[in-house]
Amino acid sequence: MTASSTNSIRVLDIRYGTSVDGVGLRTSIYCAGCENRCPGCHNPQSWDERGGEAIATDELFDRIVEAEMNVTFTGGDPMLHPEGFTALARRLRAETPYTIWCYTGYRFEELLRHPARRALAELCDVVVDGPFVEAERDTTLRFRGSRNQRLVDVRRSLAQGETVLFEPL
Repeated sequence: MTASSTNSIRVLDIRYGTSVDGVGLRTSIYCAGCENRCPGCHNPQSWDERGGEAIATDELFDRIVEAEMNVTFTGGDPMLHPEGFTALARRLRAETPYTIWCYTGYRFEELLRHPARRALAELCDVVVDGPFVEAERDTTLRFRGSRNQRLVDVRRSLAQGETVLFEPL
């Protein structure tokens, strides 16, 4: 089985109540699969897309709703296999008030040129983009590990036709 389909996502872990993967307390879904394999990655066990277990998107939705928190998609790289996350994000948008953040090694501009990845990005509030670069590691940054990574405000970026950075309070 691949890292995801429209009905499931290969999940390594689900963290409830985390505050490091976005503003406020969040439910973070850690998926399997990342092709960047960044030196110094804090989560190298996520690189193998066959890792973890396949969990139905309906079950993930139920767990998120039960936790009553905003959501972060991370990994691995959710954009490597966006189908399941897009299905989950569509349902979250339709049925909950939760914000959606997504971490990816791709640049935001790259996502917009790839139809499946764009579909997922458009459903997110914030995309944290760019690979982790060990030489640019900075532990003082909020919600990212290296200076090259950006917090992209998706709604404003799409409305303005250019990448607009999200500024956390």
